[in-house]
Amino acid sequence: MKIAILSRKSTLYSTRRLRQACTQRGHEVKVIDYLRCYMDITSKKPVIRYGERDLTNEFDALIPRVGASHTFYGTAVVRQFEMMGVFAANSSEGISCSRDKLRALQLLAHEGVGMPVTAFAHSMKDVNGIIKAVGGAPLVIKMLEGTQGIGVVLAETHKAAQSVIEAFMGMDANFLVQEFIHEAGGADIRALVVGDEVVAAMQRQAPEGEFRSNLHRGGSATEIELTDEERQTAVHAAKVMGLGVAGVDLLRSERGPLVLEVNSSPGLEGIEKSSKIDVADHVVAFIERAVEAKQ
Repeated sequence: MKIAILSRKSTLYSTRRLRQACTQRGHEVKVIDYLRCYMDITSKKPVIRYGERDLTNEFDALIPRVGASHTFYGTAVVRQFEMMGVFAANSSEGISCSRDKLRALQLLAHEGVGMPVTAFAHSMKDVNGIIKAVGGAPLVIKMLEGTQGIGVVLAETHKAAQSVIEAFMGMDANFLVQEFIHEAGGADIRALVVGDEVVAAMQRQAPEGEFRSNLHRGGSATEIELTDEERQTAVHAAKVMGLGVAGVDLLRSERGPLVLEVNSSPGLEGIEKSSKIDVADHVVAFIERAVEAKQ
């Protein structure tokens, strides 16, 4: 089978591991910088090129590793491949859906997936209303465009929450307000879903004095055993987003697992090292099953 990995850099850990897994399982693999792809979208037959190279009919499957800052163009490239009949581990629609945090949470809530109480507003007149809606301070304020913990603020008092919300509104920034889950203790869980199962999981713990557990913010990762409910919640969340490969971030709460976010391009380094599981191999095996089922 011929597999393309859409990635800006072939040296990135996740890209290298996926490439290695493809090779070890006997497949031909190419790393394609999706920003260098260009498309003929007017002909009846979809065409995509990479420099002077015509990629039409070259690949059987696609592993998208589209960065958050290039979602619009990256998903357009994935969509063009899909129209050419190439199987994508994550569909263009699934990637777009997961990147729109508000839309993602609306869909998850509609499907009954547990989440922290979340509010969204636009008017300055509704500041006290959205604070009250999530149960008051302390609460978490998240910019919709933020990644890796950037643009996430913990407001410990009502006054602090008012100030941050008013500041974000003054900048015309889009943001969510969420309840703060005390019992999580500054820790969350990343569950790596591939197909219909969680293949690996890790607990991320925020450093002292920090509430964000992202590894990019200095958080530490350790292996963790999930409950059946946590596994089911993670798989359900990935399916709601339409993703074959997803990193689902969960909090352990008194009312059960709560989904924070569903990531369509989860990093493999932290979770492979903490869990000692070859996640990349699971991804390629999933692609093999999916492509065989299409034939």
